[in-house]
Amino acid sequence: MTTVIEVLQYTLKPGTGAVFHDLMKDQSVPLHLKIGVNVLRFGNSLHDPDNYYLVRSFLNVSEMESQLTQFYSDVRWREGPRSAIVNMISGSHRVVMPADPLI
Repeated sequence: MTTVIEVLQYTLKPGTGAVFHDLMKDQSVPLHLKIGVNVLRFGNSLHDPDNYYLVRSFLNVSEMESQLTQFYSDVRWREGPRSAIVNMISGSHRVVMPADPLI
C-alpha cells in the first residue's frame, strides 16, 4: 500500500479567487476533514489569485476512491458549497502520485 498524493489545480473565472478561497477555507476544507479526507495544502497561487490548488493525501488509491465518493455524495457538500464552488471553476487538472520519496 503506497500513500498517494492528489494535486488539483483550478483555473477560476476572473475575479473569483478571493470568494473561492473563503468558500474553501470556511466550508469545503472543514467538510473534507469531518469526513476524514486529509488536506495537506490549499490556496490561491502566488502568481495569480484566480489559480488555485488543493492537495490531499490518502492511504492508497482504493482509499482515495472511497473517501472521495463519500465526500462528493455527502448532502452537506451537495446542498452546501458545491454549486458556488463549481460555478467559479473554468478549468481543472488532476495529478495523483505516490508519496514515497524517489531516492
